[in-house]
Amino acid sequence: QVQLVESGGGLVQPGDSLRLSCAASAVPYGMAWFRQAPGKEREWVSTISWVAEGKYYGDDFRGRFTMSKGDAQNSITLQMTNLRPADTGVYYCAFRSKGWGPSNSAADYDAWGQGIQVTVSR
Repeated sequence: QVQLVESGGGLVQPGDSLRLSCAASAVPYGMAWFRQAPGKEREWVSTISWVAEGKYYGDDFRGRFTMSKGDAQNSITLQMTNLRPADTGVYYCAFRSKGWGPSNSAADYDAWGQGIQVTVSR
């Protein structure tokens, strides 16, 4: 069973930046971030393909969020800038062990982090 450990998050004001990190206990095929806002379904934020290092973003996040491999082995970071109140939610790191091409579907991911709260408010 792959373990994912997330860190970062917290309470920030609109326009601020924040960085999330996630470390996996195995080498992924790809990893992703998803977000679940209060009262809404989980939505895809960003994906990274591990070998090719291709990075993909949902429309609401492109240009504001940056996905990267982290310094630690099998880790990723999500640098979030110009945060908005609508970005409030629980952010989940997701691990995909195999596949064909990048995916923005939660069903394609095999393991999930515990979730980390991000709150954007004055």
